[in-house]
Amino acid sequence: MLSVALDAIRPLITRVSRNYATAAVANGSHGRVANASVTVPPLQAFPTSPLRQPVYVPLSSLIRTGHPAHQPDQVAELDPTVFAHSIRRDILHLCVVHHLDSLRQGSANTKTRAEVRGSGRKIRAQKGSGKARLGDGQSPMLRGGGIAFGPKPRDFATKLPRKVIQMGMRVALSARVKECNLRIVESLDWTGTKTKDMIRRLDELGWDQKTLFITGKDIVPPGLKRSTENLHKISTTTAQQVGVYDLVKWSQVVLDIEAVRWFEHILSKDRVEFAQTM
Repeated sequence: MLSVALDAIRPLITRVSRNYATAAVANGSHGRVANASVTVPPLQAFPTSPLRQPVYVPLSSLIRTGHPAHQPDQVAELDPTVFAHSIRRDILHLCVVHHLDSLRQGSANTKTRAEVRGSGRKIRAQKGSGKARLGDGQSPMLRGGGIAFGPKPRDFATKLPRKVIQMGMRVALSARVKECNLRIVESLDWTGTKTKDMIRRLDELGWDQKTLFITGKDIVPPGLKRSTENLHKISTTTAQQVGVYDLVKWSQVVLDIEAVRWFEHILSKDRVEFAQTM
């Protein structure tokens, strides 16, 4: 009898459970059940973080073009993926150590007992002298003998992935922008060759810090190189030769328009994580 009763009510249990599984609850706390099925809207992908607005840096002129009050204010628009990257001190540390390791000579050299000149004859007999036993004259224990575990020439250079170096360049440039120590000029074609004229112009611009001039051309303009070669606080290089260590070492960086284009062409990325506050 019990099995017959269970067979009779089993369809009702299944029907009620299906209604509760697909019905929408109305009036919250009252627990009333509606007949309509629940419709779940399709999930929408989270919107990606928009890129930062372009970075604007005042555009200066190394060559005086007139009275400063009569010169129009101009700005240079920079790619945020290159000049607004989040500051990563760990990446800068890796790049600087990688560069300094490559500068180590590693030429220290000492002679082992096999390389010291001399005979292999035993100095004295093994027994009978009452003194300590000795071998040949090249023993590290004796004066003029070989060096035990001395330095040998080796290469201290380390490897670093190319993408890490590129990120280091973006971080270094962004740090100079954040510190307001990145200057943009139209051109680095300095017409004069006098050092005193260059010093006077730098004083007018207020560039009294250690300054690195970077050009996007293949070579540094001769006039700029000639007028700054006697200044210890000024250095010149090209965008192809500059590294992360140079951007960190020099307090102020001056780029021409061609150098900006070169960096944006090499280092630009479509999507990159930015810091919330720069």
